[in-house]
Amino acid sequence: MSNNKIALVTGGSRGLGKDMALNLAKKGIDVVLTYHTNKKAADEVMAKVQSMGQKAYAFQLDTRNINTFNDFFAKVASKLQAETGSPNFDFVINNAGTGIYKPFTETTEEDFDEMMQIHFKGVYFLTQKALPLLNDGGGIINISSGLARFSFPGSSAYGAMKGAVEVFTRYLAKELGSRGITANVVAPGAIATDFGGGTNRDNEHKRTIVANNTALGRVGEPEDIGAIVSFLCTEDARWINGQRIEAAGGIFL
Repeated sequence: MSNNKIALVTGGSRGLGKDMALNLAKKGIDVVLTYHTNKKAADEVMAKVQSMGQKAYAFQLDTRNINTFNDFFAKVASKLQAETGSPNFDFVINNAGTGIYKPFTETTEEDFDEMMQIHFKGVYFLTQKALPLLNDGGGIINISSGLARFSFPGSSAYGAMKGAVEVFTRYLAKELGSRGITANVVAPGAIATDFGGGTNRDNEHKRTIVANNTALGRVGEPEDIGAIVSFLCTEDARWINGQRIEAAGGIFL
């Protein structure tokens, strides 16, 4: 039997999600992570978490495909029941996502729908399906973006969906408060990962613009975000609720 808290991290096999998983493990929290296609990367994160003394489980999930959510949670519940004696977990971290950089005038309905499925509709219904398994007193953390506050040309569909998730999060905080469940948003700024084609990591022109407009004078790294998410999954953060925490080094202040 394990009395450890358990966090579900979508998109936990790489980038920000991977760093979140490792930081959760540092705090003594077990991790259920999802991956889209890269099982090998997910297995590596799982092994790393286990090497830190925590339990880890990886499941394939396409967060765009709402029809698979019931089956996904049945598998998670069954695994947790067998391993811990309870099908429940404590935190949901909606991190999975992809980027798009297209001017508004060139954004197609297909582009728009994909952004909505991944960043809003998928998050909305995955959270809804998670609720029966989410322990009272737990928490929901939705990953947004600085692009919901400031506008950077080429991200209208992505930024709009993140704006929707931020409003949704406040409703979660209000409606789930009776169960002692908190809901917050972490909004990273530009982070150097392979997200959206890796422009924040590889495009020197963009990196210079970001650094010049950021008070701390650099582009963010994945390790700038994971520790904030893991902090929100601790008792120290119990009174933070319905908030948007932007972690962007002070960009466009």
